[in-house]
Amino acid sequence: MAKPSAAAAGGGGAVTATAAGGNLVLVLDYGSQYTHLITRRIRQLSVLSLCISGTSPLSSISDLRPRAVVLSGGPHSVHTDAAPSFPDGFLRYAEENGVPVLGICYGMQLLVQKLGGVVAVGEKQEYGKMEIAVAADAGGSGLYGPDAAGGHQTVWMSHGDEVVRLPEGFNVVARSVQGSVAAIADPSRKFYGLQYHPEVTHSTQGMETLQHFLFDVCGVTADWKMQDVLEEEIRVINGMVGSDEHVICALSGGVDSTVAATLIHKAIGDRLHCVFVDNGLLRYKERERVMSTFERDLHLPVTCIDASEQFLSKLKGVKDPEMKRKIIGREFIAIFDDFAHELEQKLGKRPTFLVQGTLYPDVIESCPPPGSGRTHSHTIKSHHNVGGLPKDMKLKLIEPLKLLFKDEVRTLGSILNVPDSFLKRHPFPGPGLAVRVLGDVTEGNALEILRQVDEIFIQSIRDAGLYDSIWQAFAVFLPVQSVGVQGDQRTHSHVVVLRAITSEDGMTADWYYFDQKFLVDVVRKICNNVRGVNRVCQDITSKPPATVEWE
Repeated sequence: MAKPSAAAAGGGGAVTATAAGGNLVLVLDYGSQYTHLITRRIRQLSVLSLCISGTSPLSSISDLRPRAVVLSGGPHSVHTDAAPSFPDGFLRYAEENGVPVLGICYGMQLLVQKLGGVVAVGEKQEYGKMEIAVAADAGGSGLYGPDAAGGHQTVWMSHGDEVVRLPEGFNVVARSVQGSVAAIADPSRKFYGLQYHPEVTHSTQGMETLQHFLFDVCGVTADWKMQDVLEEEIRVINGMVGSDEHVICALSGGVDSTVAATLIHKAIGDRLHCVFVDNGLLRYKERERVMSTFERDLHLPVTCIDASEQFLSKLKGVKDPEMKRKIIGREFIAIFDDFAHELEQKLGKRPTFLVQGTLYPDVIESCPPPGSGRTHSHTIKSHHNVGGLPKDMKLKLIEPLKLLFKDEVRTLGSILNVPDSFLKRHPFPGPGLAVRVLGDVTEGNALEILRQVDEIFIQSIRDAGLYDSIWQAFAVFLPVQSVGVQGDQRTHSHVVVLRAITSEDGMTADWYYFDQKFLVDVVRKICNNVRGVNRVCQDITSKPPATVEWE
């Protein structure tokens, strides 16, 4: 794998730029909720894919030298003045350089319009599962194999506009059962379009379509492997950190920071100094359990700092979740700055870098993609280690995992021999229980109640042998009280919510379907053992429309 430029590395994340060995597939984001699922699906085919804003300047695209470009879907209509578009000269660049382009949903309509075709408001809108008929001669289109030609497929539609006239050179290669254009191709220029979303599981043969496009049309090689990422990351880290520089790593005990720390330790050895901060927002006995595991299994140099009073005093009276995240981010950095000063007194040299286990979903949900200036999709929330960091922080960030999804991080950790006890842990948010106690975390005994409820829930999941089947499970404390009856007496106590989801990468998720007896047993244990709780609810909302965490 070729080494990316320092600008491309951007403080860590060596899977950028030319790190794909000439096989990078670039996804231009136009705001669809499925955009990053396209990126994930392409990576599942062992091809590196990155996502940047669809409105990025042409130089941001050409500098990455993509082998192919995918135009994502989006919520806009190409008819509106505010409709986002690729930069001037993009199609000419793609055609002159032989870069295939695949437009999906809005991306297809944008491609058609810019090439002189016509897109109009559809007479019949198409949403959800739908059958399409693939043309009999579609086998040579590049989107469908010979076996699919002349047949039917179930796909996922989500559009109100439709293509009513194709640009010169294009052919229709599939139509919906309602007769609307579902897939188009101009093989001579290698321009293609799909009105449906092949990246979602509801499109039953969507992955096959992506495979045909990538391997038959684009000629990419399925050669992107985590072992290559590991080697490239070590080269980038050694290039960033001088031979005598020391580095601080923020350890939380979760998968992300543990893999990041192990990776950095492999690169620079004992010049890494890990810090575990007890911010008063940890789960039941988390501090004791995590420190014991670090010492027993990873043998990393870890300093534990008890800063619970510092954090909780700053959070007193704060109810807004964004403010909570920013306060927590600032306090973490202040602690790391103080720790850096202590190391300077001890080592005679101040550490200049801070390692964080930021992941791709954190970056995606906190801010526009790299190099964007994107205004057509919204920040979902600021993660404490992305949007919550102070702008004047002294330490320089190293984020070696920031362009990887969770399952990719687990694969990387396995290569690094990180124990399964870490790799299989459910994700835990950086702000901790602050985003699971809705409202002021310092009011009453909310934190203690939540810890006890969460411990009962998670231990019950373990006892039932379900832990590894669930992506993430946790409890939420609501700022409401309800009337109940306990011990023949009226109570006015707190309400908690149980949430458990399944997912591949955290970008989309479904709620976990527990057996009824399991839920009955868990609720009984909680109400019988946690004083102050008399009502337990279950969150059965998928992502989207909800996020994983409540705040």
